[in-house]
Amino acid sequence: MPAKIVMIGGGSGLPVIIKPLVKADVDLTAIVTVADDGGSSGLLRDYVNIIPPGDIRNILVAMSGADQKLLDLFQYRFQTHDDFLAKHAVGNLLIAALTEMTGDVSEAIRELSHYLKIKGQVYPVAKEPLILNAKTLSGEHLSGEAAITAAHQALDTVWVSASKDNQKIEANPEAIDAILSADMIVYGPGSLFTSILPNIVVPGVKEALQVTPAKQVYIANIMTQKGETDAYTDAEHLAVLDRHLGKDMVGAVLTNQTEVPDDFVDYQRWGEISTQVKQDPEAIEKLNAQVVSRDFLLLRDAGAFHDGEKVAKVLLSLLED
Repeated sequence: MPAKIVMIGGGSGLPVIIKPLVKADVDLTAIVTVADDGGSSGLLRDYVNIIPPGDIRNILVAMSGADQKLLDLFQYRFQTHDDFLAKHAVGNLLIAALTEMTGDVSEAIRELSHYLKIKGQVYPVAKEPLILNAKTLSGEHLSGEAAITAAHQALDTVWVSASKDNQKIEANPEAIDAILSADMIVYGPGSLFTSILPNIVVPGVKEALQVTPAKQVYIANIMTQKGETDAYTDAEHLAVLDRHLGKDMVGAVLTNQTEVPDDFVDYQRWGEISTQVKQDPEAIEKLNAQVVSRDFLLLRDAGAFHDGEKVAKVLLSLLED
């Protein structure tokens, strides 16, 4: 029976690692945040009252074995001069339509998974859209993922609240079952406070992560995020993750040891990044985690990214250990 790997996050980081992992003999599941309120996802969650579909769409594509022309259509985003449809991705609209037709977002994802020939499972962490909240280090309260990201302020803690009055916040049972039956849990890569932690703070998720027998791995970011994690080391990222988990649950940290050339990154183009994450192996070990330091760097498009093939190879070796 294939080993079960559960990846937790959102944004653009997860698909980079998922693409090579779907080629391996593993049972892969992605658990995705439902707190995104910007762009096409934000508009659809407001107008159609569904969970934000953007991260789900990107992960479906990463897991898909469908014809590339179909995937290009699924990912196509209408141009800004198209007025009513401006900025919407076709896949987002299809997820919204199927959710209305079936009355259940999980059923909508299952149907799309069939059409797109998905290898793996994609579960929203909750079936209702949630609001992400944050407390800054200065004590200010920020509400909404887009507002938190735009504020570029150092953050202390995040939590979620309901988007409707009297709505009970519940984790998706499928996500909880996946966590409890996993052989490995992988956090990231992705924005610590707005992609990874919004999953963990959903009631029921942290508790499941505290009792699962799975080996838990954190993929440390290559670059810090402006305002939110300026000057954070890889160990400081881990410390925040452990604090929100309630225990030192992470057993291994994948951290990039290769230097990003000073003149390569276009910081204006990639406006959310700040500087390269520094390594602090001794601090990671004090948090009871194994340090896995390798060359994980991929330089492209004037930015610094994870090399998905290299990361996937290390994850699979840890799984065998």
